Amino acid sequence: MPGRADLGSAAIGGSFAMISQDGRVVTNADLAGRPYLVFFGYAHCPDFCPTALFDILAVFKELGPDKKVAALFVTVDPERDTPDVLKAYLENFDSRIIGLTGDPSKTETIAKAFRVYAKKVPGEKTGDYTVDHTGVVYLMDKRGKFVSAFNLQRPPRQAARELEAYL
Repeated sequence: MPGRADLGSAAIGGSFAMISQDGRVVTNADLAGRPYLVFFGYAHCPDFCPTALFDILAVFKELGPDKKVAALFVTVDPERDTPDVLKAYLENFDSRIIGLTGDPSKTETIAKAFRVYAKKVPGEKTGDYTVDHTGVVYLMDKRGKFVSAFNLQRPPRQAARELEAYL
């Protein structure tokens, strides 16, 4: 189209090595061959994170248990979100949802790679806090390349069809 520059694809994502809720190292290479979603949040989140995880769960239920997909729940609160905390938090969801944590520098590095904003907000009680953070769910293809933001604000069947197109 005249007057429009081709900006190419967005530079979102990249290689990573984080600790899962099971205490094992998970890398981007472990996800090769299957599309996956990436969502940044934290286990103490009072509203947005559990809602997004339930929406992802509904999409995965529509796909069925045999579909080779994954979702990464990457913490923005590594001080509190240990592997054990993530395991307890995610045990009521689909096993294809993988919780990832690490030391603060690693979580900051992966957040920057996905262009995620995260900032602690002090609570009313001493030492208590919430974390303001980006609420985008990223769709990555089988090669780990960013496709687009994944819209969870639609019927799960419709969202599942989009994810299935990348299988």
